[in-house]
Amino acid sequence: MTGTERRQQLLDIGRTLFAERGLDGTSVEMIAEKAGVSKPVVYEHFGGKEGLYAVVVDREMGRLISTVTRALTDGVHYREKLEKAALGLLEYIEEHSDGFRILVRDSHGASGTGSYASLLSEIASEVEDILGREFDRHGYDDKTAPMYAQMLVGMVALTGQWWLDARKPRREEVAAHMVNLAWNGLSGLEPKPSLDPRQRRKEKERLKKAEERAASRAEKADRRDRRQDSAPDLGEPVPDL
Repeated sequence: MTGTERRQQLLDIGRTLFAERGLDGTSVEMIAEKAGVSKPVVYEHFGGKEGLYAVVVDREMGRLISTVTRALTDGVHYREKLEKAALGLLEYIEEHSDGFRILVRDSHGASGTGSYASLLSEIASEVEDILGREFDRHGYDDKTAPMYAQMLVGMVALTGQWWLDARKPRREEVAAHMVNLAWNGLSGLEPKPSLDPRQRRKEKERLKKAEERAASRAEKADRRDRRQDSAPDLGEPVPDL
């Protein structure tokens, strides 16, 4: 095995152990035993478990930030950007569960790595720039963009942590519901949110027709009530004497 291959092997093993046990619960002995090498080999490549942990965390942070940033850049419409970012986070959680478990732990002070909070702060900065431009374009106070960025990122991040273990419903449905709340607010929630704009249009048309039918029925009932109210009261029939 080449030095590069050995280094990657140690990274993969360390990633799995750190996800299961955390930094404090993982030892150099465990890493070396899993890799089938002696402890000095681990020290030679990373200087110890802290060095290995720092590289693992740095790689995972870079992967997640790249995923979210790419989603925010690729989306054309602002709702689409939000959809892609939410779905990108959930895809990362599903495909790199060990990495996400490591990130959501508070990074060890001795490792010199950033924390999950610092990762979210970096993502929030990307969102803040986008919101700032959008607020300015619509004449809103762009000074509130940092606050709204924190709200959006916090909602998505906490939902992601919950979904890490729940895994139900499927990620597309979770993303659709997150965007539903973020985009429409509680007062305007879509009954059946979807990431497919064509499906959303169909659902909106269905709801509009349902509202029109309900309004038509209410109008007919109102006209009927008015006719009954305006009908002459002939009083009680006079009995024959």
